Amino acid sequence: MGFTDLLVGFSNVLQPSTLLLAFLGCLAGTLVGMLPGLGPVSAVAILFPLTTYLDPATGIIVLAAIYYGAMYGGSTSAILLNIPGEVSSVPAAIEGFALTRKGRGGAALAMAAITSFMAGIVGTLGVVIIGPYLADLALEFGPPERLGLVLFSLTAIAGLSGGSVPKALAMGALGMILASIGLDQTSGQPRLTFGSLTLLQGLDIVPVMMGLFGLAEVIRTLRTGAPTLSSGRIGRLMPNRDEFTRGSAAGARGTALGFSLGVLPGMLPSVTAFLNYASERRRAERRGRTDFGRGAIEGVSGPEATNNAAAMSGFIPLFSLGIPTGPTMALIMAALLVYGLVPGPELFTTESSFTATVIASFFVANIILLFLNLPLVPLWARLAQVPYGLLAPIIIFCCLTGAYLTRNNFFDVWVCLIFGVVGWAMSTWRLPVAPLVMGFILGPMLEIAARQSIAMSGTFFLERPVFILFVVAAITSVALSRRLRRTDAASAQVDA
Repeated sequence: MGFTDLLVGFSNVLQPSTLLLAFLGCLAGTLVGMLPGLGPVSAVAILFPLTTYLDPATGIIVLAAIYYGAMYGGSTSAILLNIPGEVSSVPAAIEGFALTRKGRGGAALAMAAITSFMAGIVGTLGVVIIGPYLADLALEFGPPERLGLVLFSLTAIAGLSGGSVPKALAMGALGMILASIGLDQTSGQPRLTFGSLTLLQGLDIVPVMMGLFGLAEVIRTLRTGAPTLSSGRIGRLMPNRDEFTRGSAAGARGTALGFSLGVLPGMLPSVTAFLNYASERRRAERRGRTDFGRGAIEGVSGPEATNNAAAMSGFIPLFSLGIPTGPTMALIMAALLVYGLVPGPELFTTESSFTATVIASFFVANIILLFLNLPLVPLWARLAQVPYGLLAPIIIFCCLTGAYLTRNNFFDVWVCLIFGVVGWAMSTWRLPVAPLVMGFILGPMLEIAARQSIAMSGTFFLERPVFILFVVAAITSVALSRRLRRTDAASAQVDA
């Protein structure tokens, strides 16, 4: 994919119909992202079926716009109403709502928008520059290298997802078992169907994800009760000179951190946001400042830039290697597969026109969000206070309808319902969902690569240094997980 392809991509994106759909995607994502308990993953899962009637490029453009909009919507409700729409917006709730109480909510929103835009543009440039080179490298990979890459991805996500590593690994294994239901990819023999003809078709990713994230969030919120809403003052939207200087510097640091870590499987935007918040807080304390926790602008702009940069850089391994870095990327990967496109280096070679169009849309979507959300801040504040009793039936209807439309099969509706209960039970028992999702997505890839590698040579693991390198990286990621959990624990104490 070259510069000419990117220019063609911009010409495709700047068509009126595509611009309108990108705008609607940003708008819908922002609205859903603001709702209590519904973050980017839920937004993409709920709205995904609506995009299946579009052509592949436009469908992915809309999904990406929904993703970005939901990321921004979560920070808006966090700053104005002290309700994080997602985990990565918790720092924005801590510092942003304190600023709102001081009448500086507008400045916090402006800095969140500016630094998120900056991070999104830098992240998109990274996809343009790094993606093709990584794809060229991936073209040299054989089955052993792909096996090592998938092993590293699964282990990294299990190790870096927080909580108990054994539980995370167990959930990853469960995901792989669930993905194996149906016909064996090689022999065509039925597996784990228990004589059911319906199970021969296997479990589709869309109803599974919509249940785990959409329905599970509704059940969780209805059982615990929707958060109490309390808004403060928005004030002027423009930050003063000191706020802009400190916020921009924190945003630049967050962009660098989020982009560099976001390409790693398991480094979800929420994880990178907390890492940046802890770093910014320590930086301020070393300089004798004590305003963190009471309205520090760096605590808004830094984490918001970090999670947006991490979200953007997650497209690099997805497009180049076919490896999703988290649940949202897994959903976008599922969308690519539904459209008949195989994520991996071929997207930058045989499908370069498609990839260039999608990347060009990233630039456009970030610009749309910058100019869309700030003028609508008062509207978002009012919409976020809609009673959850009215929202829950709408969300349930969207999830079940989307599950049915995936394959026009009522079996998928039952799958969505069952996994909604499973997702709620996992959150109740504090079992991580991300490893299960990644095991479901990467399990078939792992199986095929392992079979092909063993067929090539029974001692392939001694003959392929790249495979050994990935295994060492996998072990290292698990070893580092304890340190990450200590950082999360410290952040939780700060939040409390």
